[in-house]
Amino acid sequence: MSENERNPEKCKATMEGVRDALYAISGKWRMMVMVAMLGGANRFNEIERAIDGITPKVLSKELKDMELNGFLQRVEIAGNPTQVIYELTPYSKSLSEIVNLLGAWGSRHRKHVMEMSKELNAAKA
Repeated sequence: MSENERNPEKCKATMEGVRDALYAISGKWRMMVMVAMLGGANRFNEIERAIDGITPKVLSKELKDMELNGFLQRVEIAGNPTQVIYELTPYSKSLSEIVNLLGAWGSRHRKHVMEMSKELNAAKA
């Protein structure tokens, strides 16, 4: 029996924390943007090129949402023309361990699903 099963308040607090975390990082693209930016500050086009399939409109929305959540900052560099770069905040870097763990788990899960698929196909043959 897990601690959450014995303690309904702890279970509820855990669910609320997970709900808040998923709200902040959810969506098809937000974590992809985060991963693309882990190497340092980026210009819009660099981020767009790093993420297969994202449209400029969607990237723009994700960048705005991530800025509102405190994950990145938009920096304008004076000049002619003015340049804009996006950089992760120190706060967003607190997610780097979670991102790495999630990536490792995703790779293991992909292998698991592929093995299950092979076993199912072999059983059908």
